[in-house]
Amino acid sequence: MPYIYLNDCALLCALGSERDTIRRRLLVDAASGLAISDACSPGRPLPLGRVQTALPDFAGLPLHLRSRNNALALAALAQIRSAIDAAIARHGAARVGVVIGTSTSGVSAAESALAEQLAGGALPDSFHYGQQEMGSVAELLSRELGIGGPAYVHSSACSSSAKALASAARLIRMGLCDAVVTGGVDTLCGFTVAGFSALESVSGARCNPLSAKRNGINLGEAAALFLMSREPATVALCGWGESSDGHHISAPDPQGAGARIAMSQALDRAGINAGEIDYINLHGTATVQNDAMESHAVAALFGAKVAVSSTKPLTGHTLGAAGAVEAAFCWLAMQDDNADGRLPPHLWDGERDPALPALNVATPGARLGRPIRYALSNSFAFGGSNAALVFGRTA
Repeated sequence: MPYIYLNDCALLCALGSERDTIRRRLLVDAASGLAISDACSPGRPLPLGRVQTALPDFAGLPLHLRSRNNALALAALAQIRSAIDAAIARHGAARVGVVIGTSTSGVSAAESALAEQLAGGALPDSFHYGQQEMGSVAELLSRELGIGGPAYVHSSACSSSAKALASAARLIRMGLCDAVVTGGVDTLCGFTVAGFSALESVSGARCNPLSAKRNGINLGEAAALFLMSREPATVALCGWGESSDGHHISAPDPQGAGARIAMSQALDRAGINAGEIDYINLHGTATVQNDAMESHAVAALFGAKVAVSSTKPLTGHTLGAAGAVEAAFCWLAMQDDNADGRLPPHLWDGERDPALPALNVATPGARLGRPIRYALSNSFAFGGSNAALVFGRTA
């Protein structure tokens, strides 16, 4: 079937607020963007992947759309606004859609409002319950762009934005849209940190995926947006796969059956075999169960030769935005300016877990010596929601 292309990409995360900086820190410096802070856990400093740049003022937005999550989305939108406007001019506003993944929406606004209510007895005038609506960011982007195509949000925890990209591609293949603005955005908040802490899943040090000493995740925030269409570009979304374990509310299927289904579907849809994948961006949360499940699933399907890495020690786990952020890392690594195939690095202590398959970990400086042809990115969520995306370099 004809390719669906990723024509442009916007990205803000702990590594930076624009693509050139992020690309350098990702592919050249191998520099983590995590910083110790108790901003979301007072009295308990933790490594967090925070966006440091000033975000757009949202005072001019309707009250129900004012949130840090939406401000982060606006900052990403600004990076590729000209390309999107050009697509709208070509195709018409009714033929352009929005599909975004998120899990937090405006929860941080509610946290601040409730704190004021506890202190003063009333919610502040700046708060609106609609700020917490999961669909808020899709409404915002559709409103800002003046488009009339489908606009909706996926919220399936850590697979949200990977599933958003797959949904966007389906809208184009079904003929409902000619172009789609798609990706993910999630922002840090106390609710998220407290929730993962209650599950004893948060590490007090930089996360350590695949290590024998791994002990949990670091949390982060980010926004990544793509303009997707049928118009040729360097990188295409060639395939996607989705599955559901139905195993446990928070633990993955230990055998990785659902993960294997998602990866196999993505390969089949792309029309390639496992041996053609040059690089895999692991979900790689650094929790005991996720890394074990994913390692076994990847080894069973791809063997031990393909280069793999988890980039979460660089950014933190950005939850609903993670799939889009890691898709953006693949997109960056597949551009013309990476002709020697530098790979997104895996930062860890190097102490392999003997219970896990010995995967080919892409340590800092690793490169293929040629452009990356195909890359796969995994996103696995609570409730057993699995998504895998295959990207192909078409130039």
